[in-house]
Parts: sequence; structure tokens; C-alpha cells
Amino acid sequence: MTALERVEAAASSLKLFPLPSAVLLPHSVMPLHIFEPRYRALVRDALASDKVMGLAQLQPGWEPTYAGRPPMKPLACAGLIIFHEELAEGRYNILLQGVCRVRILEELAPAQPYRQARVQALPDPDHRGTEEDRLVQAVFELSSHLPSEVADSLLPAMARANGGALADLVAAAIVEDPERRQALLAELNVPRRLTSVLDDVGEMLARRQPVTPSGPLN
Repeated sequence: MTALERVEAAASSLKLFPLPSAVLLPHSVMPLHIFEPRYRALVRDALASDKVMGLAQLQPGWEPTYAGRPPMKPLACAGLIIFHEELAEGRYNILLQGVCRVRILEELAPAQPYRQARVQALPDPDHRGTEEDRLVQAVFELSSHLPSEVADSLLPAMARANGGALADLVAAAIVEDPERRQALLAELNVPRRLTSVLDDVGEMLARRQPVTPSGPLN
């Protein structure tokens, strides 16, 4: 089965890890340290089955009810556990590879300590357009200002990507703010997402380029 097929097979009861401080984007990899008992159980069960889990954001105001089941934002990212290390007391270090966006349709009644939901997988449609060329060119201009390890991994990956995957790879590498990442995750229109990420790259370039003096005023 492909990664997408594995997510689609899990869509009737996707295991969900709500994590307010981090947003996983498709085609990127996120390291996670799993220490809460309910999410240790989630990872243990995922590893024993399909290795599929989703990362979700919580709606604002989640803090007082975090130990319960505060409302989640409707767009999340499903991924595959591609590496795991079991630690003392059942904790885990994992690498989660983002596969595709999912829409949370219905949270399931509690049957496990962790949360599960019926979801709809939302793979990107094919897209080729001028937005891609403009984004690639802008990232090449930005690359000399990026940490070498970021540029060295981003540029080869970008060369193999197109459409929505290209936007997601670039966003995962350069966008740190969780709210901004969630906004890009929620953008299902591929041309708009490409343009939006291009705006992010443009802002980074503008902050790094010196201002040219305009000369004396007459």
C-alpha cells in the first residue's frame, strides 16, 4: 500500500495527537517526544498496527481543558511513523512523516485513552502553473541566507516536488509560527497556497536585503 492508501484505510478511526505548539505539513518530517500516558498508548497501538496517526491543532481556549477533549481545528495532517525509539517508562522518540491533509468529520466516542476521529483524506490535485517557477526562483535567491543544513536538504527536495507538495516543503522549511503553518495547512487551493508561500519567501528576502539609499532630497 502507498502512504496515502494507508491513511485512507485508517480514515474511519484515525488516531489523533492534538499538539498546540506544532503543525505537521504533508511531505515533511517532524521529530516528536511522546511522554503523556494517553499518547504513549497511541504510539504503541500505531506501531503495532499501521503506523498511521494524525497531528491536530486545538481551538483557541484549550488550556483549561487540555487534560480532557477540547475542540480541535477541522483540518489536520495525517502521517506515518517512519522511525521510533522506545525509552524508559514507555516514552517514545518518533519521526512522523506527513502524508496528506485530513478533514475531521466526527470525533469518535472514547474507546481508548487517546482521541480518534472519522476523517476525510484530502490529497492535493495535480497542478502545474507559473506559481511554481516563481516560488522555486525565490527560494534559490533565499537559499544563501538560510542555514546550510536547511538549504542543503530543501533544495534537492524542492527539485523533485511540484504543485501543493512544493508549497508544503518550502513552508515546512521556512515557516516557524504555528498559526501561520496551520493557515497554510488549511489552504486547500493549491495555486493560492503556492502564492501564499511565495509571499512568505518574499518577506524573508525583504528582511535580508539592505535598503538602497534614495539619494539627497532636492
